[in-house]
Amino acid sequence: MDVSFLGGPHPQRGVGIVAPFDFALDRELWRWVPDEVSLHLTRTPFVPVEVSLDLARLVSEHETLGEAVRALNAVHPEVVAYACTSGSFVGGIAGERAMCEAMTRAGEVQSLTTSGALLEALQELGARRIALVTPYTVSVTQALEEYLAEAGIEIIGTSSLGLTRHIWKVPYRDVVGMAREAVRGAADALFISCTNLPTYDVIPQLEAELRIPVISANQVTMWAALRHMGTRAVGPYQALIDHSARQRPVTPEALPGALPGALPGAMPGAMPGSVPESQGPALPEEQEGWA
Repeated sequence: MDVSFLGGPHPQRGVGIVAPFDFALDRELWRWVPDEVSLHLTRTPFVPVEVSLDLARLVSEHETLGEAVRALNAVHPEVVAYACTSGSFVGGIAGERAMCEAMTRAGEVQSLTTSGALLEALQELGARRIALVTPYTVSVTQALEEYLAEAGIEIIGTSSLGLTRHIWKVPYRDVVGMAREAVRGAADALFISCTNLPTYDVIPQLEAELRIPVISANQVTMWAALRHMGTRAVGPYQALIDHSARQRPVTPEALPGALPGALPGAMPGAMPGSVPESQGPALPEEQEGWA
């Protein structure tokens, strides 16, 4: 059989991803990636420690990251991203920069981390006062708040779950509930932390309801990695990625449709199990048209 007419496979550009050993959301990362880009994932070695500051330090040791990047070198990625929020903020801003330098030395390729990408995204959006959602314990959440404060970011509200394992199993319903609890006043943006917390589908829904940009750990990681390559992430109705969504709040009616299972009286397009908008966070007038 002559298959010369196929003319492929077409060349692929690559992003190397170093993820913690318990990372379970490979498929979510791919959802932000355009067709011409491939993801090459590797994981840090297993350690018998639950999600905590101790684990964050263990999975972000420079030797561990260096070995992972050297393994990725075999497939020649254009950029390498360390997809772990806690592992990249646990050492503060100086620690995050040192991780990037260590990975760059190991792979001779530009490198970034989730926490570094977060600050880059907040700068892109002009956000200085944010609400914060995390699945972490109090100590890990406080370490994130300290990292953000060091960067000059004010936290106006926080909601967390206190989990130490199985974070990828958290349903969208719980993510939405935490978001509503965290946005207690006029915020420039909402950040949903942890690369093991599912967020892709809730981002446009929350932006439509809260009228502010909503960014997440996996989203900012892929947005920054692809941006460093000179290309763009895929994320319809997501303000960080879709510039048209920044010009005015995306209304629920503009979304593909209400998700099944919304409660009676919930705003159109709200997540399954949503409460009516009147029971959600207040939407101050100054947040209308948050371009």
